[in-house]
Amino acid sequence: MDKLISLSLGEVMLKGANRNQFIDKIIGQVKRRTRDFSGISIYKDFGKIYINCNDDDIDAVVEAVKPIFGIVYITPTLRIDKSMASFDDAVLELLESVKGNGYKTFKAKAKRSDKHFEIHSDELNRRIGALVLRNTDLKVDVHHPDFHIFCDVKDSIYLYATRYKGTGGLPIGTNGRGLLLLSGGIDSPVAGYMMAKRGVAMDCVHFHSYPFTSERAEEKVKHLAAILAGYTGTIRMYSCNLLDIQKAINKQCPEDEMTILSRRFMMRIAEAIAEKYDYQSITTGENLGQVASQTIGGLNVTDAVPNRVVFRPLIGMDKIDIIAYAEKIGTYETSIQPFEDCCSVFLPKHPKLRPTVKGIERSESKLDVEGLVREAMEALQIHTIKQGEIE
Repeated sequence: MDKLISLSLGEVMLKGANRNQFIDKIIGQVKRRTRDFSGISIYKDFGKIYINCNDDDIDAVVEAVKPIFGIVYITPTLRIDKSMASFDDAVLELLESVKGNGYKTFKAKAKRSDKHFEIHSDELNRRIGALVLRNTDLKVDVHHPDFHIFCDVKDSIYLYATRYKGTGGLPIGTNGRGLLLLSGGIDSPVAGYMMAKRGVAMDCVHFHSYPFTSERAEEKVKHLAAILAGYTGTIRMYSCNLLDIQKAINKQCPEDEMTILSRRFMMRIAEAIAEKYDYQSITTGENLGQVASQTIGGLNVTDAVPNRVVFRPLIGMDKIDIIAYAEKIGTYETSIQPFEDCCSVFLPKHPKLRPTVKGIERSESKLDVEGLVREAMEALQIHTIKQGEIE
């Protein structure tokens, strides 16, 4: 009887001919996240991934793989051979593992993927049920049990009772590479997480206005990126000073257009980074109607700039739901730290609510748009951000 960890995969299993590519991506993530443990081996069997590790490391390995996108359940599991010699002992060991949880009812749930195995699922369920009833005070409840005892018959027999919820989604990198506009606020880290969960390998660009904004404000954003890196792996962060562009806008354009003109320059610079470093998409934390630049008119005007898809996963979400998401992924407490961002510089008293592409382009004609973008790109700084670590 062996102790191991099984990983149940979600929509990855619906991918048809491409399924193995998705599974191999997840296995690569598992290897990366468990590389500091000794004695690790990984294999796949009938749509699940199994991790062999030292018994003392099981709980730690479970925690290490929880953030991996594409996994829906993580399960400490017992593996026995098909001789059934250890079957009863394995069921009794599972019962020991759930003692103290206050359970009163159970249900056996066997699945025979290997149809050549001579014992049918119903018979396995009866054998499990008889063992539990004979050795505990638990009762059977087939409709609403407190817990299940699962039995999967594959190349071996796998038995398990405790399942931890995984992150779900699609494995990182299966939907290309994306560039996140990462501010110090609540919204953009959540947007980055949501697109990473859909398989986008995510790096980020942060715009600041140093020295009008402080170095601590940028450090805050690096810490947000480090939290995201806990889910996505190492993040490349492009740091761009927007101050010269904002000064030019402030000097030559209408005050009420400052926010939307700055936003269009952010999109231009993001597009230039995406072109230079091969990103297929741009992600923002914009939320419809939240601020002046996020009205329908504002979004139309900023959308006219980039030549690649712009993802706005928060566009229809309620702010309360976004905050709950930020708390869930661990970015909220950092996001609410009171350090200013570049959007607070030259902030107009009454920003334009209904800008048009034609009107904004008229204002931009007073600026050396290409020159300002080129200078910003030349001064770009690049940081490598790892989980909990900033280089």
